[in-house]
Amino acid sequence: MDLRAYTRQYAKPDNRLAALSYFGTFAVYFASLYLAIAYVQLWYVMIPAGVVHAFSAVRLYVLQHDCGHHSLFETRAQNEWAGHGLSPFTFAPFEVMKQNHNLHHSGVGNLEHRETGEIHTMTLREWNAAGVWSRLQYRLYRNPFILVPAGALFTYFIRYRWPKNTARFGVRGVLLHNLAVLGWVGLIWMLAGWTGLGVYFAFSFLGGMIGVFLVYLQHNFEDTYWDRRPDLDPQIAALQGSSALDFGRAFDLAVACITLHDIHHFNARIPSYRLRACHYNLPPEYAPRRIKFPEAVAALRLKLWDEDARRLVPFPKPDGTAGQTARQTAR
Repeated sequence: MDLRAYTRQYAKPDNRLAALSYFGTFAVYFASLYLAIAYVQLWYVMIPAGVVHAFSAVRLYVLQHDCGHHSLFETRAQNEWAGHGLSPFTFAPFEVMKQNHNLHHSGVGNLEHRETGEIHTMTLREWNAAGVWSRLQYRLYRNPFILVPAGALFTYFIRYRWPKNTARFGVRGVLLHNLAVLGWVGLIWMLAGWTGLGVYFAFSFLGGMIGVFLVYLQHNFEDTYWDRRPDLDPQIAALQGSSALDFGRAFDLAVACITLHDIHHFNARIPSYRLRACHYNLPPEYAPRRIKFPEAVAALRLKLWDEDARRLVPFPKPDGTAGQTARQTAR
């Protein structure tokens, strides 16, 4: 079967489903934030509501990502307006995010263009040739207890105020976006004071950490794919170099199926509300290996791309061996 032809039948936006996803997520986002703030004294209400709010924030980010591919709604204009409307709540300026993400798609799996990726990966050869200071920096950067919380704090609250390539893709849009974020935060302060802001930022930070964890897993797992031109195969880079996470239907719904990243990279025009059907109805010859949660957590130990073994490996042990792989650890 022609995989391109198969996925094209799912690459059909539907404004009814898009509106349900878009406005339904906003309803959950605002309702959960209200409950978390209004019942801040009742931890058994505040914490569950805050967690729901964090996941709804991740979902809004994924919907904005869909808008960037012009895949959520039926027309380009609808996607552009919807994407800009999401920006104050995702902390991500739409136009620059869209353009940077398109660069990521064009460079996925390409060892010569790793600057387009969200998480930097060194090769084993580069590690062996690196000095003490470079190794220390990279160890700290790839430490999950630094990467996930510090990555969320830096990316969403600091870096997105002036993202990379802002001068190239739209200074005006970023400045207007920052004003909109300031207005949204100011509104929370006016309505709920410092307590409201504290609750909002605490659970926004949790949402950011969930987002960074998922972004890490999208291309950092043992059997991922990296290569150099002319040997780089874009189809393999999309399907093998991007993960399919099996955390359950409810989790997929909560994060708008960004877990099924392999099919998304193969055909970015498939809306998030059709990704699960497309993925789970794949012909047997294309059935992917799905990563369950224990292996996903174990994948945080994988740090370097071994060009000879063609897999992601942990840091070498003092004796020069690479140690257990994530799959062995998950077992």
